[in-house]
Amino acid sequence: MIRGVVACGLACLAVALPAGAQSIAIEGTHSAGASSEELAAVGTQLRVFGDAGETLRGLRFQIEGSWGWRSEDEGDFFGAAYPYGGAVDLMEAYGEYVVEHRGWVRAVKGGRYRTPFGISAASDHAYIGFLRAPLIRYGEYYALSNMYLEQGADVVIGKPRLSVEGSVGAPGDVGEAIRRPGTTAVVRTQAVLGAWVLGASYIDTTPYMPARFASGRARFGGVDVRWMSDGVLARGEWLGGQPFEGTRTTGGYADLIVHRPAMGPVTAFGRAERLVYDAIPPFALSTHRYTAGARIRLWRTVALSTGVVYQGGQLTQHRRTAFDLGLSGSWRRNF
Repeated sequence: MIRGVVACGLACLAVALPAGAQSIAIEGTHSAGASSEELAAVGTQLRVFGDAGETLRGLRFQIEGSWGWRSEDEGDFFGAAYPYGGAVDLMEAYGEYVVEHRGWVRAVKGGRYRTPFGISAASDHAYIGFLRAPLIRYGEYYALSNMYLEQGADVVIGKPRLSVEGSVGAPGDVGEAIRRPGTTAVVRTQAVLGAWVLGASYIDTTPYMPARFASGRARFGGVDVRWMSDGVLARGEWLGGQPFEGTRTTGGYADLIVHRPAMGPVTAFGRAERLVYDAIPPFALSTHRYTAGARIRLWRTVALSTGVVYQGGQLTQHRRTAFDLGLSGSWRRNF
């Protein structure tokens, strides 16, 4: 079925793009993992992406499908960026036109894409070594979800060091947290200062809980920071807002990722995070979590990710301490 998604995308592109189209690629990632929580998971992601070459310079596209299975529906193991519900899901499928003129960048995207709030790209969460999404991005914890998708239009205006992005669309989510039908507006600004990348985001959308339980809108504001130098990446996000009227969620996480030449094929990573959901008892919750692990390149594009996760307060996992293990490999073909 995944092949069907990709084949459909290629057929559409064959009609939409001229015969001279160039730089089209198909990329696949296959993964499997297990946790001491007596959970197992397998998954596949396929992407078709590229540009239209000289004829339509600046036009890019991406189509992505995924399939994942997990031995239990509950929990967030292996849920960093893709769903594992046993179904084939169309993730991103969009076209993007980029124009650069006198140092200014203008980009217009249309279709289906990940919600551009904070550190949101799949590559930011799925391929570093973390096997679980941050608490503020785990769908059922009254904040956001890494499986949120927008079906609409996105515009970026600015310069490489300072830009503003706006998105208007409707929810097209996958996974466990599916927002109610409606409209979504997202605004994000980003600045680059030397080794620092600073961002601020705001989202106004519909809640994922049923209307009989959650009234009003979901609104969150957040800031994100990234710093990188000499093989060390430090980053984090903090957000606050209401998942629906009468409640409030605050929380964030800080990551440290280290890959120095002396470490060879090993990348070490760690995360500290916290989330507080303020609601009427007994629904209120407060939780924190710590993760430490490593990603080890075994052979070319084959890598092993391993880590230990400890969570206090209310749990997304079955046990307070869990040992996670994941194996992934990828391939790519250019046309």
